[in-house]
Amino acid sequence: MESWPSRGIAYYFQYVVLVIGIVGTASNAFVLYAMVASKQHRKQVLIFNQNVLDFVSCLFLIATYSFRLGNMYLDGTLGYWLCVTLWGEGCSLGPYYASVLNLAAVTIERYLKVVHHAWAKKKLRPWMTYSTVAFTWMAGNAVVAGVTIHTTHVVDGICYTHLFFPSKAAQVAFGIMQFLMFYVNILLIFVFCYGRILITVRRQASVMASHGAGGPSTAQTATNKMQASVIKTMMLVSGLFAISCAPSTVYAVILYSGSNLQMSEYGLYTAAIMAYLYMCTNPFIYAVKFDPVKRILLGLIPCKITQAPENAEMT
Repeated sequence: MESWPSRGIAYYFQYVVLVIGIVGTASNAFVLYAMVASKQHRKQVLIFNQNVLDFVSCLFLIATYSFRLGNMYLDGTLGYWLCVTLWGEGCSLGPYYASVLNLAAVTIERYLKVVHHAWAKKKLRPWMTYSTVAFTWMAGNAVVAGVTIHTTHVVDGICYTHLFFPSKAAQVAFGIMQFLMFYVNILLIFVFCYGRILITVRRQASVMASHGAGGPSTAQTATNKMQASVIKTMMLVSGLFAISCAPSTVYAVILYSGSNLQMSEYGLYTAAIMAYLYMCTNPFIYAVKFDPVKRILLGLIPCKITQAPENAEMT
């Protein structure tokens, strides 16, 4: 049995995550609407998919913690599958891992279009982008389902998930795989791709400056501005991922390695909330930094401040 303070922390933590899920669902919905209204969902397919994945993950986060707060007794086949999908966060973790893979795909796409522009213009095709979208959905959900189904059991009406590994070696292997695939590799992709992008952009700027008056056309300037907006947006999203997911990733490594090192409940819940906030904060970055989305969202504001004419008479 848990002590009363422990139950109190867990109780309030569930309500905090429920609020995060509601805010994340609403904010992602607004960004999705803005992308569709500005027709950016056709031009920026992977970025649109990123928001769809975050939206679905937040939506299932609401369902998961509403179900947990109901404190339902689980029994039988239905109870087991409710444990796997809702109580064990299987439905929300699948899109979350898919969004991490999609974030890496967006980074690689930006790298190819900026650093290897001629090759990307000639070789990249729409079917490759849509295949990447399908892969992120299937891979993210397959990893979560493959682990959750085999490590989850219902005991005396209570759901225990990610605990019943077939062996200690399998548990440690999963922890290492999760850490390397969904954090270290993603960070390496960010550092390499965005580092090369910044070097290429600075080189192009210096070449244009050396030509003096022979600047780019208006169309080319608009394209470069859009490209810069996308790069800035995705760099902020990537940086947010690296910072907010670090504590929960470290905790997962400690947990699956079977280390005797213990984390306080306050530290555990803080790490979990930071990871959940990642899905909730992304839309605000798009709203501030992604110009087409920002324009549509500003148009939704019902009250706008208009400047009075300079020659208006004082009354």
